[in-house]
Amino acid sequence: MRVSVYIAASLDGFIARPDGDIAWLTAFPDSDGEDYGYYDFLDSVDAIVMGRHTFEKVLTFGAWPFDDAKRVVVLSSTLAALPDDLPATVTLANGAPAEVLAQLVTEGIEHVYLDGGQTVQKFLAAGLVNRITLTHLPILLGQGIPLFGPLSDDISLRHVKTQSYASGFVQSTYDVA
Repeated sequence: MRVSVYIAASLDGFIARPDGDIAWLTAFPDSDGEDYGYYDFLDSVDAIVMGRHTFEKVLTFGAWPFDDAKRVVVLSSTLAALPDDLPATVTLANGAPAEVLAQLVTEGIEHVYLDGGQTVQKFLAAGLVNRITLTHLPILLGQGIPLFGPLSDDISLRHVKTQSYASGFVQSTYDVA
């Protein structure tokens, strides 16, 4: 199983403002419709695993943004149920990262996309992330929700590539060593 992170952050490492606001992500020039490789990446994954906060933010976007056939697991120890209007491929889970991935393996899932700060931190700490694609946006927030948190041990990364865009975005991809 491959587990990948594909996420954007401010230059100072925040994925959202302290209140969870992400409007700053869309405050940049469109760069002629550039998607920064997101849709190709999304096509490459079999499942998405996201935390509750990320899931709740996604619900504010209006229509469900993922293909109805795409497997989505929402990690939460507090949600009792999901909204009825979601595809049947969206489920809740409450387990350790290794348990969640083990269940997905039994379903034939080969490539997982992790989304959400706490989710990324937990899977990194468990040694279960293979690749990180991080797009830095040219903005300093000064405070907010950090992408990375405290670690008990260093996590070594191997640089794969870096690309800059006309919008000022800089995207780097790393394999977890």
